[in-house]
Amino acid sequence: MSDSGVLSDIGFLAQCRDEGAQSDIQPLRDAAIGWSNGRIDFVGPETDLPFELRERATHSASGRTVIPGLVDCHTHLGFGGWRADEFRMRIEGKSYLDIAASGGGIRKTMAQTRAASEEDLLRHCRTYLERYLRLGVTAIECKTGYGLSFEEELKLLRVYREIGLESALDVVSTLLAAHVVPDSEECNKNCYIQMICDELIPAVAAEKLAEFNDIFVEEGAFSADDARRVLGAGQAHGLRAKLHVDQLGDGGGGALASELKAVSADHLEYTSAGGMKAMAEAGVIAVCLPFASLYLNQPPMNARSFIEAGASVAVATDFNPGSAPSFDLPLAMMLACTMSRMTPAEALKGATLLAARAIERDSQYGSIEVGKRANFAELSVDDVDHWMYHFRPNTCAATWIDGRQVFDQNQRQNS
Repeated sequence: MSDSGVLSDIGFLAQCRDEGAQSDIQPLRDAAIGWSNGRIDFVGPETDLPFELRERATHSASGRTVIPGLVDCHTHLGFGGWRADEFRMRIEGKSYLDIAASGGGIRKTMAQTRAASEEDLLRHCRTYLERYLRLGVTAIECKTGYGLSFEEELKLLRVYREIGLESALDVVSTLLAAHVVPDSEECNKNCYIQMICDELIPAVAAEKLAEFNDIFVEEGAFSADDARRVLGAGQAHGLRAKLHVDQLGDGGGGALASELKAVSADHLEYTSAGGMKAMAEAGVIAVCLPFASLYLNQPPMNARSFIEAGASVAVATDFNPGSAPSFDLPLAMMLACTMSRMTPAEALKGATLLAARAIERDSQYGSIEVGKRANFAELSVDDVDHWMYHFRPNTCAATWIDGRQVFDQNQRQNS
């Protein structure tokens, strides 16, 4: 298939440009998109399509809604095993910290991931990347965090590098070695942090295996001072800072993210008004992760207050085997509407342009505008409001990356 063409007969087009408020998605009716060499060179009413573009290969959207390709800017894609027993335990009243203290949680997945071969992990990741395409997702951020040793964290990052080279999706890697201390009796927290700073981060930077460096700041994990140390070491080696903060309590994560000039801060269920304001002033993207709030029975992130404070709010799945065992980004968007009080338009911009900004790709994709990559999805829905309101599976009819159709629901159904 040529990487130059036109998509016509678009019933409703959401452009999601970086203009106006988060709710401004610049909708168009009866629109068309043109592209050449994988880059958009026309977007507008179909009646305005230049004559020379009409000679290109033309594809019909059959009146569907078209949105920018979705971006899942927070996942833990590479892991071994599942933790369905913990789902039941939480329903029975056990807390996240109770389960972790009894040998479950992150350390359980660490053991399962270490037991998995590189080929096992590659198979797992390939399976879910294919499933992401069927949802209209065109880019994904992949965190480590289940290796929790020098060699095992590098193993996960090398898996991400390989799937990134072979997949149509854009795969962006983040080092999250500072997820928890793997074994405090074998190597205490200070010893483990020293390994991350002095050995692992330089090795990751030397092999160019990750662009971002993340840390989980929470009771039972790491402190704000630990974050300053780990993220500072990463920044010295060119790794941009990210943070998991304020998930189980207000630990001052919003102010910390601002201080450390983080690209994004994620979870934020308990962030104070002052923390929200600090993030807004520093331009830190606030990432809403409704699956984690839902599965852990935590109060959801107050996205409405973040937006009113002037912060940009992205939406992601946090896909992992414990606290967010779903990769369904459109479902996460609907939950961001119902639980975190985002409008459908705000959730859409949060899972496209702002999610792309959270992985520093918003100059390449995340909106449908001239000069950006021709990444978009066709949805069998009337418009964005109706998509989120009347939520149902299998609404993505086609996914396009660089002007190439990488998923076609009709072909799949007919195969």
